[in-house]
Amino acid sequence: MEHPKVQEIIEKQVLTVAKAMEDKLDEEISALDRLDLDDLEALRERRLQQMKKMAEKRSRWISLGHGEYTEIFSEKDFFSTVKASDRVVCHFYRENWPCKVMDKHLSILAKQHLETRFVKIHAEKSPFLAEKLKIIVLPTLALIKNAKVDDYVVGFDQLGGTDEFSTEELEERLAKSQVISFEGESSLNASRSGSQARSVRQSTKADSSDSE
Repeated sequence: MEHPKVQEIIEKQVLTVAKAMEDKLDEEISALDRLDLDDLEALRERRLQQMKKMAEKRSRWISLGHGEYTEIFSEKDFFSTVKASDRVVCHFYRENWPCKVMDKHLSILAKQHLETRFVKIHAEKSPFLAEKLKIIVLPTLALIKNAKVDDYVVGFDQLGGTDEFSTEELEERLAKSQVISFEGESSLNASRSGSQARSVRQSTKADSSDSE
């Protein structure tokens, strides 16, 4: 008995949404129609300036080592690195299997997220930093913004509690702390990273014979 009424309500809701979308599109088309040549030139110039600024940012990031996952060999270099880049993910590691798993994921993300510097430092060779930042469990990721440690990813507990987590899961965790962005550079290799993430654990095992 109530079926026709439910169907009628749904149809009305669909029509309402469709009408709202159509009205919005009409407004945007009208706005474009009202633009004169000067307006279009101003939009073009603004877009060119945005592209120029992004290119300058890219060049600066690359000059600072962004786009690659690299190792820092001294505590002094750690401080200079976090001062130079607005956003840094620093992996405190030792030579063990869990840290090798983390290495594989971070090397993928470093290439996708040019806006963030990805580095690692040997925790046992950096006693001052390890004590100052209270690094106990390895691996630990220090998530650094504007030269200050803003958050940590300790071990794999926040990644499902297993070493079989995907690159995307780690990416989502880093994005939650806003140490990486999902805009611009961050999505360049999104489609390709899925297949890479699935093979991370397998390839790491093939590379590693000295776990733990």
